[in-house]
Amino acid sequence: MSGMKSLAKDTAIYGLSSILGRFLNWCFVFLYINVLKTTAEYGIVTNLYAYMALLLIILTYGLETGFFRFANDKKENDPQKVYTTGLISLAVSSSLFFVLVLLFLRPVSAALGYPEHTDYVWMMALIIAMDSFTALPFAYLRYQKRPIRFAYVKLISIFLNIVLNLFFILLCPWLYKIHPEWISWFFDPDFLVGYILVANVISSAAIFLILIPEIFGIRYRFDADIWRRMLRYSFPLLILGIAGIMNQTFDKMFYPVLASDRSDAMSELGIYGAVYKISIVMLMFTQAFRFAYEPFIFAKNKEKGEDNKQAYSDAMKYFIIFGLFIFLAVMFYLDLVKFFMPAKYRVGLGVVPIIMLAQLFFGIFFNISLWYKLTDKTHWGAWFSIFGFVITMAINIIFVPRFGYMACAWAAFICYLSMMITSYIIGQYYYPIRYDLKSAVTYTLLAAVLYIIAYFTDIDNLVLRLSFRTVLLLIFVAYIVKKDMPLREIPVINRCMKK
Repeated sequence: MSGMKSLAKDTAIYGLSSILGRFLNWCFVFLYINVLKTTAEYGIVTNLYAYMALLLIILTYGLETGFFRFANDKKENDPQKVYTTGLISLAVSSSLFFVLVLLFLRPVSAALGYPEHTDYVWMMALIIAMDSFTALPFAYLRYQKRPIRFAYVKLISIFLNIVLNLFFILLCPWLYKIHPEWISWFFDPDFLVGYILVANVISSAAIFLILIPEIFGIRYRFDADIWRRMLRYSFPLLILGIAGIMNQTFDKMFYPVLASDRSDAMSELGIYGAVYKISIVMLMFTQAFRFAYEPFIFAKNKEKGEDNKQAYSDAMKYFIIFGLFIFLAVMFYLDLVKFFMPAKYRVGLGVVPIIMLAQLFFGIFFNISLWYKLTDKTHWGAWFSIFGFVITMAINIIFVPRFGYMACAWAAFICYLSMMITSYIIGQYYYPIRYDLKSAVTYTLLAAVLYIIAYFTDIDNLVLRLSFRTVLLLIFVAYIVKKDMPLREIPVINRCMKK
């Protein structure tokens, strides 16, 4: 139980930065879609950041997980030597990537579909180079169990990004209208998409500067043998990462090519990208859990015994419980989100429950898939992701021309559901864990019943409708408290009850 409390504590602290950052970015979606002139402009933002997500996976090539694997093997490796070896590798590859993009800027920009906006492309490359390099210092902080420092760095970058976005996207356009002579020397009102990238460049640079103690405050040693072993271990994870991120971004990268009406494709992508972001709430939870869970499972694995598997099973149960709670909370209060969306975007809200469930399946898949990391069978992770990518690609190619972005949503749903089931079946052969399937099914059925009741109960008055759904959500919470989380075991409430 102490292991679960430690995991929960670290998840909460890592989540402070991860969830807050993603939440504020989620809020910025509503800023962008209300300020950008057309849905097509937000389509460009969606498209560019999809490419960035893929390239970031390629440029980190699985070294984060590889670092955890070899740094925890203290009998054979010096953790700091493992860290500096990986850091040197990332420094070289990130620098080389940025230089190559600059050398071939025009052909690269044309290939991405932005021949007239080479500035978008070089800024995108600079962000990727900096973020891929600083990924390992963040992993080092997680290895050292320094979640406060981790959160501190992330939060500074987040707030800097907020200030810059508000400056470029809100303040500057307002000043340009009333006193253009004040800012016309640096501000172009037709370059708003570019200023989103400018803000990102500056915040990424700030992260690099703040992490200087973790980057330069150490003695560098490069061990070629460790480096080769890390690459061998991480290469399947790179394939997994590429296939995995393609599962998330293939639709956003290639929708302009696959859509039946290419003249409206970027506008449709803008709508899909905006409503897709609503489901990021589930991704926030999964990401926060992941930051704490990877160090937890590798550290726990050093302790032999069946208690380890029970801890993994408990973690899965609570992940599912809170994942379903988040799904219900978002879906029950989706009507509130509509107030912040221009009418032209609301047509896409039908994809939200599909994407939310897809993200939940992905989180469960990540949880289940600890077996191939602990048994050093990381090639299975690559096969699962490739399997999922084939499903994603096939559904998008076949059905997007006919059904548009609804096909993208169902592709994600089917992809992650298939990966989750497949990983569970194979994992039970190589590293059997007795997950509490009865509990998972019970909570899932309860959530499904409450969701169906909410959406088939027609209440015209918004306040009454939200009140009714709040009661349904409280029923779910009451069941959690009764079955798996008694009030006496919740620290803060426990102290209040004793008083």
